[in-house]
Amino acid sequence: MSSLKEHILKIVPEAEVSEGEVPVVNVSPGAFRTLAIHLREDAGLQFDYLVCMTGMDFGENLGVYYRFRSTVLRQELTVRVETVNREQPELMTVADLWATAELNEREVFDFFGIRFINHPDMRRLFLRNDWVGHPLRKDYDPALNDVRLHSDETLDTAPVLEVTEEGVVEEKENVVFGDSEYVVNIGPQHPATHGVLRFRVSLEGEMVKKVDVNCGYIHRGIEKMCESMTYPQTLALTDRLDYLSAHQNRHALCRCIEQAMGLEVPERAQYIRTIMDELTRVASHLLFWSTFCMDLGALTAFFYGFRDREKILNLLEETCGGRLIMNYNVIGGVMADIHPRFVEGVKEFIRYLPGAMKEYHEIFTGNVIARQRMRGIGVLSRDKAVSFGVTGPSGRASGWACDVRKLKPYAVYDKVAFDEVLREDGDVFGRYMVRLDEITQSLRILEQLIDNIPAGPYSVKTKPVVKLPEGSYFTSVEASRGEFGVLIESRGEKNPYRLKFRSPGLPLVSVVDTLATGNKIADLIAIGGSLDYVVPDIDR
Repeated sequence: MSSLKEHILKIVPEAEVSEGEVPVVNVSPGAFRTLAIHLREDAGLQFDYLVCMTGMDFGENLGVYYRFRSTVLRQELTVRVETVNREQPELMTVADLWATAELNEREVFDFFGIRFINHPDMRRLFLRNDWVGHPLRKDYDPALNDVRLHSDETLDTAPVLEVTEEGVVEEKENVVFGDSEYVVNIGPQHPATHGVLRFRVSLEGEMVKKVDVNCGYIHRGIEKMCESMTYPQTLALTDRLDYLSAHQNRHALCRCIEQAMGLEVPERAQYIRTIMDELTRVASHLLFWSTFCMDLGALTAFFYGFRDREKILNLLEETCGGRLIMNYNVIGGVMADIHPRFVEGVKEFIRYLPGAMKEYHEIFTGNVIARQRMRGIGVLSRDKAVSFGVTGPSGRASGWACDVRKLKPYAVYDKVAFDEVLREDGDVFGRYMVRLDEITQSLRILEQLIDNIPAGPYSVKTKPVVKLPEGSYFTSVEASRGEFGVLIESRGEKNPYRLKFRSPGLPLVSVVDTLATGNKIADLIAIGGSLDYVVPDIDR
């Protein structure tokens, strides 16, 4: 830790570096770009993974928390940067260093108004371009935005800030699509986008030249809503993000709050949480298999997958009372004990599914047409997966060992044996196979846990009003689609000052342009399906 601090202070002597498990570096806007280049490129640092960017309203100034991780050294680091003022908040871009920053910087601009110099496209990401104000600022006035049915906004010009040779910042406009380009809309109402997502696709014949992602059609302002809620009230909103990872999302927020409180969760609750997380993962991957096969024309497979997913939903309903939105994890444990038939039901499912999966491979995986549609299509290299922050099965299909259950074991993942499924293909087929193989590993985890759930309480009592100590807290879990993170900025009150969700879906959709460009438009459907993003997770 001291060597990391010394290294940073050599680069930026005026920086302030706090001690702790994850050091926090306070750096000025002028020195930030220099530090960022060294963090990315120095052999002694190698912070090649930008986990998330969190826009902040610090009061007098605006700013950003950057959370970095080195995939080589397994170190983490937070960098805190404040703008010079609120009136014209500006920071240097890092989108050329970490590809995931391109959409993350647009998100920060959208909600806080911080403009990033030398960013190639400073359009809003979620809100319409003629939106007035920036909603996550503390001084935002919602009355400025009445319902407007008509708009003169354009999506074809992208405002950018560039630094001239004289060091002067000038505003220019870049053209997203030229007048001569043939552009088609896929979405926002299209079955292959798996939700209300819009791709503007430039084509030359059947070949894709560029994909412009347009988000925000179902944006609900969840992070803003959390600021006016108590901590127990915020839990329900996590189920509505990636609703196919409801247990895992809620687990992450509960863990973040519990760690901040110093609350120890009973061992029985930890076992139950882990089992529920793995059942959720299997159900999610079964839905992926069903819908992906349907996207490629195999309708029969859709019914096979949903038939087996129903078995898990029945088990969840018995214990949790819900099939999709469960509201089961609570601060300190789980809401209720497991159903008397739960253990036997899970064991029956573990015995049943391997035989069904043989059918999956017979009906689709081995099909010559399916393999031709998947092999060598949408290849994502490991370096690009890391740069874009593409975690989960999609990242592991490119050879990136990014499973949070292995990197930073939580709950009882340190008590079970399972393999992190890795492939080197990086193509549609690799992403497809990783998810099917992960189902097998999840069954292996469940088999080790289901007969060993310890006796004892399933929850600990907490005070009706939960207040976290002042400070910043971050934790993450391995959700079905990748690393799901939660950052809480607490001012010691009963509601969070800022609550940020690190969406696994945003990096997945950010890489679509890179993977689809140069492929046929039919391949875009296969590529999008193989990434398995869920739009409400993106549109938080």
